[in-house]
Amino acid sequence: MQHYQSLEELSLKNSWLTIGVFDGVHRGHREIIQKLVRDAHANNAPAVVLTFHPHPASVLTSREIRCLTSPTERADLLGKLGVDAVITQRFTPDLSTVPAHEYMSRLKAHLGLSHLLIGYDFALGKGREGNAPRLAEIGSELGYTVEVVPALSDESGVISSTEIRKLVSIGNMPEAAKLLGYRYSMSGEVIHGAGRGKTINFPTANVDYPKEKVAPPNGIYACWAKLGNEKFMAATNIGLNPTFTPERQIPSLEAYLLDFDRDIYGEVMTLEFVKRLREEIRYTTVEALIDQIHDDVKQTRAILSAGT
Repeated sequence: MQHYQSLEELSLKNSWLTIGVFDGVHRGHREIIQKLVRDAHANNAPAVVLTFHPHPASVLTSREIRCLTSPTERADLLGKLGVDAVITQRFTPDLSTVPAHEYMSRLKAHLGLSHLLIGYDFALGKGREGNAPRLAEIGSELGYTVEVVPALSDESGVISSTEIRKLVSIGNMPEAAKLLGYRYSMSGEVIHGAGRGKTINFPTANVDYPKEKVAPPNGIYACWAKLGNEKFMAATNIGLNPTFTPERQIPSLEAYLLDFDRDIYGEVMTLEFVKRLREEIRYTTVEALIDQIHDDVKQTRAILSAGT
């Protein structure tokens, strides 16, 4: 899979394309992506995904939208589904004013577009004029066909990135994982912290996570920690560490890896959130905190050993 930052980097022929933000590459997205890959390859055509960053709604409105996936994470997930090329187009106010016909002409020129798959509610171009009928009309002129893929639903309704962001933001990690099709995760470099965990025999790895991603609410979580191809159980805290640093403003992400003793500063760690154990609490004594951590570790081991 090749990951590009603009259309101008490509010159393809006969490509099959789908367009969307695809934040999280959740189960609903996978329906359209897998169909794209299967049908494109059956026609000896490249399967291409055009996505946008930052989220268009955060550019066009005053809302700040924290994403489920970074552009790199999104491209990696799409690549694992068999996509040949991912284009992460920077979304700007100027781009939002480009008429649908002009934008589709650009896609035709750079991708040799022959077939476009879109979701049931998709639209692009100035004023979202480029809905399915309009894109088909443009396609008859430019030489591509349009196929509309219905939304994937389950018992909770249509699966959407918006709903998954809500679930993550309230700490419902099992339900978020169900809709995503995988566990929600946060990755970053292991950096030096205050070192207090080591003084109470619970040394933690401080992860410099991307602040533009949706963060679960402050609290303690049972997680799987991944370092390269290795995986470890981890009792993880995201929060302000109020027992020691009640003045902290930005939550830190710290993981205590069970049965682990190694210097990993500078390595990239991925934390997969399995279940929220409890809220973050300020303790009046260090001894009370230590007793609680012992219980957190016990719960984490039990949950992860059970395969939850």
